[in-house]
Amino acid sequence: MSAHPSPAVTQRGMALISSLLLLLIITILALSMFRSFGTQEKIAGNLREKERALHAAESAQQYGEWWLLQANNTASGGVTCPNAAPLSANAGEGQICGTAASMSLENLFGFAGVTSPLPWAIQYTTYLPPGMSVTAGTNGANGDPPYAAVPGFYIADLGGAADGKGEAYQIDAYGFGGATATVAVVESTYEVTQGVTCRSCP
Repeated sequence: MSAHPSPAVTQRGMALISSLLLLLIITILALSMFRSFGTQEKIAGNLREKERALHAAESAQQYGEWWLLQANNTASGGVTCPNAAPLSANAGEGQICGTAASMSLENLFGFAGVTSPLPWAIQYTTYLPPGMSVTAGTNGANGDPPYAAVPGFYIADLGGAADGKGEAYQIDAYGFGGATATVAVVESTYEVTQGVTCRSCP
């Protein structure tokens, strides 16, 4: 009489191989998940810095529009803006340039290898919004991390507005995120009709 091996004895090797394969698959899935988490964190960080740069640029742009309506700032019209150090809106300075000049980021801010043309001359106006910090290691008033640099704007007189009732101005502004590599540039065309003499109207 011959002895037949029991089914449990023949399946012991298969259970070990199956367990090892399952462990290998779970390990590969876990590693790929950890790698994707790192990539997603970088993407989220880049999007956050892009939004911060955009908000900083919009703050400078809105201040430039507000500045145009104050006192007699538009009375003198556009001047030839020199290639000089920037003015400071926080110190009450500002100017309207006669033309929308073009400059490169590399010349304007010293970035190596970045040559996107910008529509302002070297002498622009900086504006540091209340509560914003540009000092490394010092957070802003609401706890925001510091920005890389102070935002700024450039105002150009475009001449008479299309409706013939005022003067048109182009306001270009820029802002940085937490790093100098994150820059946002915004532009608006703004008509001033109240208290301004249209120097280009017939």
